Amino acid sequence: MVVPQTRLLIWLAAVGLPWAAAAAVSPAARWLGAGLLLGLVGAALWDGVVGLRRLRGLEVQLPQVIRLAKDRPGLVPVHLRNPHNHPRALRLGIAWPESIQATDDQYTHLAPTGSGWARLDWPCTARRRGCYRVTEARLETGSPLGLWAVRTAQAVEAEVRVYPNLQRERRQLAGLFLHRTTPGAHAQRLVGKGREFEQLRDYIPGDSFEDIHWKATAKRGRPVTKLFQIERTQEIYVVIDFSRLSARPVSSPSRSAAWCQQPDTQAGSTPPAQLAPSPQPVPLCPEPTEPALERFISAALVLGSVAEQHGDLFGVVSFADKVQTFIRARTGPAHYDACREALYQLEPRMVSPDFEEVATFIRLHLRRRALLMFLTALDDPVLAEGFVRAVDVLGRQHLLRVNMLQPPGVRPLFTNLGVSRLDDLYDELAGHLQWQRLRQLQKVLQRRGAPLALLDPGRLTAQLAEQYLSIKRRQVL
Repeated sequence: MVVPQTRLLIWLAAVGLPWAAAAAVSPAARWLGAGLLLGLVGAALWDGVVGLRRLRGLEVQLPQVIRLAKDRPGLVPVHLRNPHNHPRALRLGIAWPESIQATDDQYTHLAPTGSGWARLDWPCTARRRGCYRVTEARLETGSPLGLWAVRTAQAVEAEVRVYPNLQRERRQLAGLFLHRTTPGAHAQRLVGKGREFEQLRDYIPGDSFEDIHWKATAKRGRPVTKLFQIERTQEIYVVIDFSRLSARPVSSPSRSAAWCQQPDTQAGSTPPAQLAPSPQPVPLCPEPTEPALERFISAALVLGSVAEQHGDLFGVVSFADKVQTFIRARTGPAHYDACREALYQLEPRMVSPDFEEVATFIRLHLRRRALLMFLTALDDPVLAEGFVRAVDVLGRQHLLRVNMLQPPGVRPLFTNLGVSRLDDLYDELAGHLQWQRLRQLQKVLQRRGAPLALLDPGRLTAQLAEQYLSIKRRQVL
């Protein structure tokens, strides 16, 4: 494909307009102008034909897999190859998906000579988690005389994987990732005697009668005591609900308000301090939100890192109307990558969760006692009844902790002092009724050994880590 340039239009105007004016005055000048115009057309045709050959052999190559983190700038390596012996000034454009924002839509680059490859790092930022494909790149170069722009499209194959951004969550838990081997660090005493059997020894006065091994005592003819050790490899599972309940929007602290367009203060305008205050200020941009599932995935991956540092095994279960992902608890970098690969494409499904289905699945596949940390929402009374039945199935073998995000406006009555209108009063009454239902559900789950916690969306990861470390210290598992 060739596109006329401004230089061609200028030459056509410079030759055609004087020729038309001269032809009207002097018939003899008509043939001279016609010759000049035909020469210009011939040169333009030759320039276009030769220009079409300049893009032959040029090749654009992208990595097969491009890994980016959500809302974090990254560099995508783009490789160019020029088999000709002359350098080429190129304009390169890549058809990025809508969720990936490139700093520049196109780049001007000088292709190398010969068959060597040149590398270009293309800065871009992904705004949404998931997997995307890049299938086309576009090249443009000029013709030898500069009268045409030669363009072509080239097929490329690249898969862009956008993972959750864990930078903010890791910053909240920075103290948990420090290696406490420096002088002055204090070891924390673990309470309890453990559950795993280690060895037998002779009875010592003061040992508890419940620790006496009666069969060994009868065999040896003297009292023998059992010794236990603290468990170091417990299994921790995060059970993520990605049904319609996880599609509810929550505020997104990872996106700063600096992205919103601010009004420019021009020279000579009235300073903001001298402006009369507005009775109801209108925000320049709405508060950025994201589905609750984004928080669940980020919290699960960071909790996996915390569990690995404390010597435990970490696994993931995701479900909606049925179980979709089950990764058995293990440890190591390869296992962490497997968990991340299984969760980064997870999107909310517009179906109701089936808690009894996931409870049956876990009961059949997990024989060893494990800590199950549920991330869901139980403000729907009908779904809450189903979850209570699921707890009755799982609570006999496993240790359960139920977590949901604090719904906005759900609080006891008379705790909000900013009520000034009648509509606000009705909103507070609705929030109080919902809070009372959640309190009753907490009591029901507490009696079944599955405490329900309402967590702050901004501190979800930190509060989950605190739950895990508290269970670890008290050896409840």
